[in-house]
Amino acid sequence: MTESTEKMTGARALIECLYREGVDTIFGYPGGVLLPIYDELYDADIRHILVRHEQAAAHAAEGYARATGKTGVCIATSGPGATNLVTGIANAYMDSIPMVVFTGQVPSSLLGNDAFQEANITGITMPITKHNYLVQDANELPQVIKEAFHIASTGRPGPVLVDLPKDVTVQEIDFYYPEKVDLKGYKPTYQGNLQQVKRAASAIKESKNPVIYAGGGVISSNASKELLELAEKIKAPVTTTLTGMGGFPVEHELFLGMPGMHGAKYANYAIQESDLLIAVGARFDDRVTGKLKAFASNAKIIHIDIDPAEISKNVKVDVPIVGDAKWILQKLLKYAEPAQSEKWLDRITHWKKVHPLHYVEPATGDGIKPQYIIEQITEACKDAIIVTEVGQHQMWAAQYFRFSEPRTFITSGGLGTMGYGFPASIGAKIAKPDKVVFDIAGDGSFQMNSQELATAVQENVPVIVAVFNNGYLGMVRQWQELFHNRRYSATCIQNSVDFVKLAEAYGALGLRATKRDEVRPVIEEAIASGRPTVIDFIVEEEENVSPMVPAGAAINEILDLERKE
Repeated sequence: MTESTEKMTGARALIECLYREGVDTIFGYPGGVLLPIYDELYDADIRHILVRHEQAAAHAAEGYARATGKTGVCIATSGPGATNLVTGIANAYMDSIPMVVFTGQVPSSLLGNDAFQEANITGITMPITKHNYLVQDANELPQVIKEAFHIASTGRPGPVLVDLPKDVTVQEIDFYYPEKVDLKGYKPTYQGNLQQVKRAASAIKESKNPVIYAGGGVISSNASKELLELAEKIKAPVTTTLTGMGGFPVEHELFLGMPGMHGAKYANYAIQESDLLIAVGARFDDRVTGKLKAFASNAKIIHIDIDPAEISKNVKVDVPIVGDAKWILQKLLKYAEPAQSEKWLDRITHWKKVHPLHYVEPATGDGIKPQYIIEQITEACKDAIIVTEVGQHQMWAAQYFRFSEPRTFITSGGLGTMGYGFPASIGAKIAKPDKVVFDIAGDGSFQMNSQELATAVQENVPVIVAVFNNGYLGMVRQWQELFHNRRYSATCIQNSVDFVKLAEAYGALGLRATKRDEVRPVIEEAIASGRPTVIDFIVEEEENVSPMVPAGAAINEILDLERKE
């Protein structure tokens, strides 16, 4: 430990700890038990972003973390403030995003008494955090915060919660800050077993139909460069999961697109026909695998992951390698030799030509297809950060935007949280102010956190919300069309809000496009405006995401749902 330097309150100590961890931005919403902390924030050299709903604070902190690779920080008061964070915490946990969450709590003497605005937030969040703390002595606060940031950002990243009773924030202590953390029982493995790496290299050399299946762990470990080098060296095509998008350049000849339920046909065919599947930082979730017994049934599987609990959890693995993706790929590059894949790559090229992602333009030329909007955003701003809500628009963004760099696609993968995208885009834009940031949204999802327009305007955060307005909860409607005889129960939300007027009511710019030739001009106007902007795109009402694998089917049992105009 460092030597004690001065006496200060727990609230002041919290701010000092944040300085030591390099925190420059915190997203939050004040409340009674947080007043000592917010009084210290008043003079602190830390930017506080006042959201309009605590859920948005968690999503914004996560957007900040995903855009930078740093640990995101958010804060909320006790009781309902803390419970409003729960969805955002669960979202970060499912997608392995580093985040430290501070919650206010009633005074220690009232704990367990059902005091006003008391909630057992450590108990509530235990299943959705890597770890959490209830601090009952301010002398423990520096050590706890040091540990919280260490746990959140090391190993498999994730959220850590620190609950702060009000009396702890006013208690006076001799401040110190630990120089290091040594936690018994928490020793993440970074350097994979070298013998397993050599086994993987041997399997690659013998392979004729290899496929690399890369997930969000490639981005978390900053291993995109090594992934590209490995793919080129061993001559293997690469498919990336939804949260792995950007981890491999879309324009590269070896790129297969996204696999799974709404993946490219050729990605799914390649996985199913492979004799070696090299999984890197991916967890074989159900939206990728489809019917487990039929998934890559003829392939030997190498699985590289920092979390040993993921190995063989869903799919039996032949060559497990526990460790950091970047370290392991670097070692694998040293030992790996090219696969015997010339004929395989020719076959992949054929599949790409025969089964490309495609859509049919409206016969009149006036209607707007959602896929066309994504293509126009790509052409207008190739290096934009794309954030999404959850639904059809999310899948179209993953399918049609031409990602070339990691940390440029931010989306809710595991939890599938509607309302995620807009606050996350605010966090991403604050983290990367020189980047153009688009939130690709549905008219349903956007309304779940549209109040954050006030945050964007007040903080002068010029994010652009592209609302794909089809008058439906589109993805649910699509399932109702296909599997419930078009019985659109509770999915029609037509004429529910005028998004241009909504934007203007908050002081943002509101734009609308109803025809194809209006799409590019409003995108360019939004980019040039330098203001928070909402673009209301009136799109085809019953356009479906295609292709699609029905739930429970094998991933090569694909429906082509493109409507014929």
